[in-house]
Amino acid sequence: MLAGITGSLASPQTLLLGRYDTAGRLCLVARTTPLCTADRREIAGRISAGGPDHPWHGRRFSVGWGTRGELEFHPVRPELVVEFIADTAVEAGRRHPVRYLRLREDLTPGQASPFAG
Repeated sequence: MLAGITGSLASPQTLLLGRYDTAGRLCLVARTTPLCTADRREIAGRISAGGPDHPWHGRRFSVGWGTRGELEFHPVRPELVVEFIADTAVEAGRRHPVRYLRLREDLTPGQASPFAG
């Protein structure tokens, strides 16, 4: 599901996708490649800020594999299910970013499979 974005709420650049583990923690699953303009507009109209009760509020993620820089992101309400394509290639033990396909309006986060973003 969509749980965070880079860029701004008005123009998200990439999506941070998460899912709940068996203990109920929202875990980062993947980050998308940069969104095209049409996708940014569509998603911007559907997201809202996560607020202080968001599971990732105050959390820090790395900018990239093996770097010390921190990713600037905005948690969003984890209400939207995202379909994506994942590259199976692994480089230096890490997977490549995923490619956003579409919002899955027919699913809620509770209905998404454990393999969905």
